[in-house]
Parts: sequence; structure tokens; C-alpha cells
Amino acid sequence: MNLQGQQVAVIGLGKSGVAAAALCRRRGAIVSAYDAKPPEQISEAASALADSGVKLFHGELRADWIAAMTTIVLSPGVPERQLVKVLGRVPDGIISELDLAARYLDAPIALVGGTNGKSTVTAWVSDMLTKSSQRVFTGGNFGTPLCAAIGDPYDSLVVEISSFQAEHVPTLRARVHALLNISEDHLDRYDSFADYAMAKGNPFANMAASDVAVLPAGDPGCAAQAARGGARAVTFGIGPSAADVSPDSTEIIDRVRQHRYPLSELRMRGRHNVANACAAIAVAAELGATTEAIAQSLMTFEGLAHRHVLVAEIDGVSYYDDSKATNVGAAVAALRGLDEPRAVLIAGGRDKFGAFESLVEALRDRGRGLVTIGEAAERLREAVGAVVPVEHAGNMADAVDRAANMARAGEAVLLSPACSSFDMFDSYAQRGDAFAAAVRTRGGSS
Repeated sequence: MNLQGQQVAVIGLGKSGVAAAALCRRRGAIVSAYDAKPPEQISEAASALADSGVKLFHGELRADWIAAMTTIVLSPGVPERQLVKVLGRVPDGIISELDLAARYLDAPIALVGGTNGKSTVTAWVSDMLTKSSQRVFTGGNFGTPLCAAIGDPYDSLVVEISSFQAEHVPTLRARVHALLNISEDHLDRYDSFADYAMAKGNPFANMAASDVAVLPAGDPGCAAQAARGGARAVTFGIGPSAADVSPDSTEIIDRVRQHRYPLSELRMRGRHNVANACAAIAVAAELGATTEAIAQSLMTFEGLAHRHVLVAEIDGVSYYDDSKATNVGAAVAALRGLDEPRAVLIAGGRDKFGAFESLVEALRDRGRGLVTIGEAAERLREAVGAVVPVEHAGNMADAVDRAANMARAGEAVLLSPACSSFDMFDSYAQRGDAFAAAVRTRGGSS
């Protein structure tokens, strides 16, 4: 992509926007960058772009300014509809930071997408490849913009991709693209679930027969998205459907390569993490991970903070922090994936307006009770009805105390909120930390 002398707009100056603006400027583009925040509220890195010749704009977007641009790099946090509102149409030349970066990278790219589990699988794949002595870049929605990989000699690029990042990827081509699942999420941004699913599947359109789509076995929605391109399908799963990578009673079997890995040595707990392991094996093996490295990673990988982490066991009750479960599908997977037969669920927060029916059914099967928090509390209570006892808590410490009183020895208390955190906390991490602190305080006083 020759950017010399081209007019490029970068809209949104979070980490990916800053990285995109800096790259375009280095490549000789005339760069204008916009953020809705006033100058004193943007990051130091964003402010520093002006020193390299980037023109910074704030306030209201202007139609004449957008229309003059050859290329528009739209940050994931900025919905396309904001541009449509200004211009009356979708402007030409919109790409994402991921699409921009990929044009300057030669190493094979593995994309990991899906509503739930993508951060865990991204980190796990990277661990398997690193243990195979590869030089691995890990980033995207996982934290580091893909633009940061340019210029370094990586063997593989493992990139978590959100639906927001996948909205504008006209040229992004992955060697492997794993779509782990699609369930309702972000319906405050998309007009329908179908629109959300289409965004998730956009990167498949650029894939060819030499590429690989890693898909959950027996999932027609994910299969339909993969069929938009020409990639060969490799399936994973833990259910009754036949899959290329799946467990039997004692082993995870990679039937593509005829390798076997003992389930007893898997460090991560929970049924859903067996599925995550199968997906990670499928992706990493396609990028050259060795059998020995995969086996070692399965034995040592501990997962990520706030993703189904055992905080403590108190009076026979296990307390799990799954604060990253910011949608209904993630909470259902966490509840059904517990080793314990029943759990008291702590859920609620900023409502994304997804349907709660699947969570209600999971509570019917595996729930001891529900403690609600935050703005979505009343809608949750109405959805659950009399399926399990429901109590409301005003803060996290109160929620932990109420849940502990409901739980029985041999069961669990699970923070898996099914909602975002921004009504009560700055982030899901802060929410998880508050839960862990409340649990430890209770443990110290018991």
C-alpha cells in the first residue's frame, strides 16, 4: 500500500488509532486524526502525534473533512453510523487498523474471533508457539495494536479480533482464522444479531483454499460465515458432533495429525476450557507448533486474569472470578463448565440487551441461587422468576456475602456477570478485583 502523499484520516485516538496514525505518517501520508475528546483528555501518545506532523482535530466531525480523505482508518470504538450521520452515507476507503497493518506484514496471521473465549485461546496459541521456539507477536483486541508488529522478525502473528475490528477488513487475509462461537452481544451497536454475526465473519471472505478456518463442530452459524471464503475447515468441539480436534474420556485427539494429549494433564479447569484447548491446538498446529510444545502448554498454561479464576475455597465453597464474562453466552459457558454440581451466580451490570433465556436454563440446571448487581438487576430478576432464589446486592462485598450464605459445601460462588461493568466499575478487571478482595476478606474472617 503506497501511502506517500495520500490524505489519510484516523478517527478515534485510542491505542490502535495512535498506532495507525503513526504508521501512516511514517509511510509518507498526510495524516489528520480526530478524537471526540477535548485536547486535554487525550493520551500523551495521541498528543505527541502532532510532533510528527499529524493534524489533530477535536469537537464535531465535519462532512467536508471526511469526504476529502483517500483512506479512513476507523478505530473499533467508533461506530460506522457516526460517519453516516455526518455524511449521509458510508464513505469510501474505510479500513481498520488491523487491515492497515497486515498490508505491511509477511509473517502468517492467525485470527482468533468469537463472542467468548477468544482472549484465552489467543494467549494459549501464543504460548504453544512460543514453546515451539517461534518468535510470536500477540495482540489486536488482546491489547497491542497489530501496527506494533511492523519491522520486527516474527514467525507468527496471533491476533484476537473483535466484531468492531472486523467491520472493515477488505484485504486482511489470515493463514488461520478461528471463529470460536457466535452468541448475542453488542446489540446496543448492531441493528440485529445477523449484522453482528456478519461482522464476525468478514475476515473469512479473503481466505483461500490454502488457508484454514477453525470452527466449532456442528455450529451452522459459524460454518455459514466461513463459507463466505474458500478456507479449508478444521473443526473442534466437546459435544456429540464429530470433530477434527476433540476429547474422548481420557484424551484430546487431534485427528488431523493423529496426535493425542492426556486430559488428566490439562491445568485449566472447566468443560469450556477443554473446548478452548481443542481450538488452541487446532490453530497452533496449523502454524507449526510441535507436539511436545503443545503437550507442555496444556500442562502449564494457567489462563488469564478474571477468566474463570479460582480465588479461594472457603468452608467447602469454591469462589470463581469470571468478571470478563460480559455477555450472556460467556456466563452460560462458565456456569455449565463448572466442576461443582451447582453454583450461586453473581450477575448484572450495564445491560447490553441480550436475551437471558439461555442463562435462565443454565440456572435451572446448575444454579443454587442468583445475586443481582447493577443496572440490569431488575431485568435479570424478572427473567429468572422463581427458577432459583434471587437476591439483590448494593455492592460487591454485599453480593459475596449473600452468595456465600446461599451456597452449600461442595458448590461454587461464580462471578460471571453477563453484562459490562461500566455502571459500577471502570472495567471488568476492577470488578473482578473487588470480588476477589471481598472473598479474601470473608476468608480471613471465617
